[in-house]
Amino acid sequence: MTIYNPDTLPKNDNLNRFSYVIDVKEQIFIRKGKMIAFYGELRFEAMGSSVLDLIVRNAFNAPKYIHHFVVAQGQGQLILGDNGNDLACYDLDNANMTIRAKNLLGFTKDVICQESTLPGYLTMIGTGKVIASSNGPVHFLELPCRVDEQAVLGWADCPSPSYHYDYAHVQGWASAAGALTGFTLSGEEKQIDFTGAGTVLVQSSELDVTGSSALMQLLAQLPMLGKEDLGTLSLSVQQQMKQER
Repeated sequence: MTIYNPDTLPKNDNLNRFSYVIDVKEQIFIRKGKMIAFYGELRFEAMGSSVLDLIVRNAFNAPKYIHHFVVAQGQGQLILGDNGNDLACYDLDNANMTIRAKNLLGFTKDVICQESTLPGYLTMIGTGKVIASSNGPVHFLELPCRVDEQAVLGWADCPSPSYHYDYAHVQGWASAAGALTGFTLSGEEKQIDFTGAGTVLVQSSELDVTGSSALMQLLAQLPMLGKEDLGTLSLSVQQQMKQER
């Protein structure tokens, strides 16, 4: 059994595949609830405090996610974890990288964080470190390729991808609801199409990292639907229930 202390912990490296150690010397953004331990004099401040306004203004340009992150500052060693998922650090050198928002665990203050045009993803721009989790080890694929939506962790140095629908597989009320809400049951129905130059980051499992059921994923999309879309979804469900009586 290995027992760690501040002298034996790695610096800016994985402690193991499930945790990562950040050697904090200046401000860094981290996701709430992902700190599992730390050494040193560190403090964690919420976004929007007057002291951090300048840092947030320069680095954080994703207001939808501003309450999902805090700023860690001071001197010390910070250990991050994410429910037993794999963790990795990606070094950006005047580059851009888009990551699934719920997998983004931290990034240095010189990296600009912006909302991607694809909902649920954040685009990181500049030079610095980005720490993210994944459901299993990450694989890197060259373009062009098509990837199961749930297996995509992100992409780097390539234009925004698009959705490709295989309508031969779109059948039944669940698939009809998926076409309406953006929810899909499998990669055979809907894939993300990557073209041009760049790299795609793919998780080892297409299972959603939250472990939520198909129904919960569908329900999570409801707040984004308008009144007309909700009415159409309700009518589709009623028709399907009549057919199954």
